[in-house]
Amino acid sequence: MGSYVARRLLIAIPTLLVISFVIFAILALAPGDPLAQFAANPNVPAEVRARIRESFGLNQPWPIRYVKWMTSVVTEGNFGYSFASRVPVTNLIWQRIPQTLWVVGVAYVVAVLIAIPVGILSAVKQYSIFDQITTTLAFMGFSVPTFFTGLLLILTFSVKLNWFPLVYDTNLRVTDLASFSRQIRQMAMPVTVLALFEAATITRFMRASMLDNLPLDYTRTARAKGLSEQKVIIRHVLANSLIPVVTLIALGIPTIFAGAIVTEQIFRVNGLGELLVRSIQNSDTPVVMALTFIFAVLVVFFNLVADVLYGILDPRIRYS
Repeated sequence: MGSYVARRLLIAIPTLLVISFVIFAILALAPGDPLAQFAANPNVPAEVRARIRESFGLNQPWPIRYVKWMTSVVTEGNFGYSFASRVPVTNLIWQRIPQTLWVVGVAYVVAVLIAIPVGILSAVKQYSIFDQITTTLAFMGFSVPTFFTGLLLILTFSVKLNWFPLVYDTNLRVTDLASFSRQIRQMAMPVTVLALFEAATITRFMRASMLDNLPLDYTRTARAKGLSEQKVIIRHVLANSLIPVVTLIALGIPTIFAGAIVTEQIFRVNGLGELLVRSIQNSDTPVVMALTFIFAVLVVFFNLVADVLYGILDPRIRYS
């Protein structure tokens, strides 16, 4: 196991270098000037614009800028400075992570906690009323776009009933029970929108995987040994059915970092998704580069986590 993990980590290094190089090249060669706001301002002299461009290193060829950027990331963990706000990109990301984790992270955890037991029961009680209801809700969950569900919840629970706040307050700090209650109320609608979508997808995968394993020989053998139906489902069928679901869940975790772009825009959540959209609109390439590269690192890492979990769930898998 140790040698397998070490080998995968070594393979990940050139993979991430290629990914970062391609992303950097695309952003550097894309049309548009990151400092166009200064060029359009007649109060900024040409000499000042040139010095600003030089301070950001934009007067150098992009391959040289890439080497300097990667060296800074590896040695110092520094992603550079934002063209728009003139602050370190790392600071911007750390400022947005709490909002994203409160909303997108909690929604993902809620979705997984709902989807796995519902998917198991739906498969065990196939074609029952419970299965019909959950299947219908699952189809609705991933068929209806999140922006429609979000607007529907806003009109119903915020505008009509006035149960939840219309806009997410990113300045709210949880210091006591009252502030925690306000945080829960403002999280309710965006978390519900995201959890419904994620739970619908995972539920369908869980149900399909269980149905694939229920009629197999090892399940019949376990029943023939006299084991109770509960032990057969939990000890034998569930362990094998979780293997493909673990992949789906593990690969979905990096999307938490990317934020929920549409949902954050609807509920005015000041998270990483909103930061990415605003940075793309402003041609703030250091921020876009940092967010996409960190997302790539997380995807590679959680692919490795999923492969390791395979061996834990299925002892027949050998790492050689």
